[in-house]
Amino acid sequence: MARYLGPRDRISRRIGTNLFLKGERSYGPKNPMTRRAYAPGQHGNKRRGGGKISEYGRQLKEKQKAKAIYGILERQFRRYYDAATRAKSITGERLIQLLECRLDNVVFRLGLADSRPQARQYVGHGHVRLNGKKVTIPSHQVAPGDTVELVHVTREPSALDVPLWMERTGKKALAGTFLDVPSRDQIPTEIEEQLIVEFYSR
Repeated sequence: MARYLGPRDRISRRIGTNLFLKGERSYGPKNPMTRRAYAPGQHGNKRRGGGKISEYGRQLKEKQKAKAIYGILERQFRRYYDAATRAKSITGERLIQLLECRLDNVVFRLGLADSRPQARQYVGHGHVRLNGKKVTIPSHQVAPGDTVELVHVTREPSALDVPLWMERTGKKALAGTFLDVPSRDQIPTEIEEQLIVEFYSR
């Protein structure tokens, strides 16, 4: 189960925007972009804002952003893209939908975890039940009508609003239902997926 194990704030600084990789909330003074609003590395402060980024650079940055937000590496991300190209719907939209249907993302969106990395850990450690059965694969695709429950974990559900395509079972229950695959305009993730399609279409 490959995953990025390095410093997450460094990724946000490289991309140039706070990706909230430790949780969808404001960090205040600990916000990586508040403390150091420039790229990491010895010459990061000199490079930030210097020179115009190429079209290839914009496409690459958008791909890296999507990979960082959903916590996956290149090989798996490319498989999602290939699957999206085989769909009859718009490739970029289908790509984001596949990422949103990952089990770890659904656990996070339901407010059962504070971040996607934490949700991934819950799944990997066997704390998540999908339709009453233990599933330990974070990338498992959740289908409309599936129920998700967090077990053997003592915590309060996140105060974040649950998306329209999901429904949490009660205010304090660590469970919910995946109602439907969301349309692109329902997904709040700020990703320009068309740039990713252009990157892989070169």
